[in-house]
Amino acid sequence: MITLDKLSEFGADVKDGLIRCMNKEDFYLMLVNKALNDNRLSELEQQIYYKNYHSAFETAHTLKGMYSNLSLTPLTVPINEMTELLRNGTDTDYTALLEETKTQFRRLCEL
Repeated sequence: MITLDKLSEFGADVKDGLIRCMNKEDFYLMLVNKALNDNRLSELEQQIYYKNYHSAFETAHTLKGMYSNLSLTPLTVPINEMTELLRNGTDTDYTALLEETKTQFRRLCEL
């Protein structure tokens, strides 16, 4: 079960996340749990694999918003970088950024 302490250990800025959720711990934790069930990260991986950078940008931008609003810093850092590269349609190897994002997502899921 995810707790505020576990999220802090993960590297999330829990204080900021709570502020965005009107300091309602239950609401914040519910939103974090919803993020765990979101499948857009696998969609993003497929979009990048097929070099559909426009769709990949839209997906990455959505993930960036979700992770940022929940202050899930370990996920926010690589997804921010990916979003900016995709915004410009950069044809590059996204493997390292995708792997970092997936690793951090798995860490979050294990809390």
